[in-house]
Amino acid sequence: MRAVAHYLLAVLILSVYGVQVCPFLDSLTPLQLVGPLVAALGVQAGLRWSFFGSLIAAAPPERQVRRTLEIEFTLFFASGILVATFNTLYFGFPAESGLKVVVGFATLGFFAAVDLALAREHRLIERFERTGEHLSLTPRFFPLSAKLGLFAAICVVVVLAVVFLVINKDLQWLSEVGRSVDKHAAQRAILGELAFVVGVVLAHVLNVITSYTRNLKRFLSNENGALAAATAGDLEAAVPVGSNDEFGVMAHHTNVMVDSLRARTEEIKRTQDVTILALASLAETRDNETGAHILRTQRYVRALAEHLRHHPRFQSELADEEAIDLLFKSAPLHDIGKVGIPDAILLKPGKLDDDEFGTMKTHAALGDEALARAEKELGESSFLRYAREIALTHHEKWDGTGYPRGLVGEDIPVSGRLMAVADVYDALISKRVYKPAFPHEKAVSIIQEGKGKHFDPDVVEALLGVEQTFRDIASEFSDGAYGEAPAS
Repeated sequence: MRAVAHYLLAVLILSVYGVQVCPFLDSLTPLQLVGPLVAALGVQAGLRWSFFGSLIAAAPPERQVRRTLEIEFTLFFASGILVATFNTLYFGFPAESGLKVVVGFATLGFFAAVDLALAREHRLIERFERTGEHLSLTPRFFPLSAKLGLFAAICVVVVLAVVFLVINKDLQWLSEVGRSVDKHAAQRAILGELAFVVGVVLAHVLNVITSYTRNLKRFLSNENGALAAATAGDLEAAVPVGSNDEFGVMAHHTNVMVDSLRARTEEIKRTQDVTILALASLAETRDNETGAHILRTQRYVRALAEHLRHHPRFQSELADEEAIDLLFKSAPLHDIGKVGIPDAILLKPGKLDDDEFGTMKTHAALGDEALARAEKELGESSFLRYAREIALTHHEKWDGTGYPRGLVGEDIPVSGRLMAVADVYDALISKRVYKPAFPHEKAVSIIQEGKGKHFDPDVVEALLGVEQTFRDIASEFSDGAYGEAPAS
């Protein structure tokens, strides 16, 4: 549609332009003037649409914009030569008249070619936004400053050339009519012609500026969007590289920077996850539990959190996947404080007496203190906050009879309430030296008995809603080589 508009405007503008710059064209009837223009531009349009797919659309993306510019201008220029040749052969017009026709076609062709090339660039950017493709940049490119300078220079030359042709034609006209023409009428006619020429050129310049501004706005929007996303921690955004110039280079380096940040962030996350797992596994090796315990409990916690994320009481804490992921990663550190418990108590093959159990209960506070020191060194971190909450409060009870602080109800952090159910469930279905492994049904029954006493009632209800998920986790991450599998 944009090309059609340029072609229709060309017929109108060239008709008026020809009358104003060439006395020979001025002598033609409207049909004689417009007919060759319509015919030439019709042939041009046919050629354009016939070869558009093979010459432009099928070309590599990095060549399409420049090829559009070259082909559109060449077609307009060729049409100008065709019309000038026809006028020379059919009407016997001199070469001077033909030159003015070619100048007119070339001028409109230049502006049309630039505008359609910018439109092609805009469509490429839209395509890259959808597909994630990028333009292949070349080591050497035509700088943006040079493009703008060249465009401005051509605009000045075009205006001066066409104005010169108009004035030259008017001077010839005045010399022919002499004093028989009214001076004021002549003045108005000449000024009107100049205003028409300047107005047409100015309109085309503004159209090109608008097209370029649209592309620039699209680029800046993509660039700022990617940078804002990266600032917010989203490292998946990319800037489409849609032009082989400074903006394309900027987009390329932005993408390289974001990719590098993503790679380093993922490496840090993997290192963090492995370190956490190693610390938690180290704590488990000193206990009478198995390494699979931490794998199961963190998955129980995630299953409960995902079930409760839309519950009115839990929405503020479990509103998004990031919060649930942090809970999942923090859960393995729930018993990290056990590294501070003496082996005689931690590895005792039987029930603990009251004094020993009192010592054992200090593992919650020890874990909190250890993670607090780490948080002090690393700075405030939501990951460490969750880990500290879980380590400190997973033995707190809903009715306030838990330890180490005797917290009641919702004073217990959500993370601690979820971990309490996950930890007790896994302990119940796992074999210990002092107890056999309970079946799933019995473990759930015992937890239900603790509803409103030991456990948050809504978390117990969540357990009932994800029972099959708990069964699957217990089966998939059974102790296996570490010992007997949990009861199912």
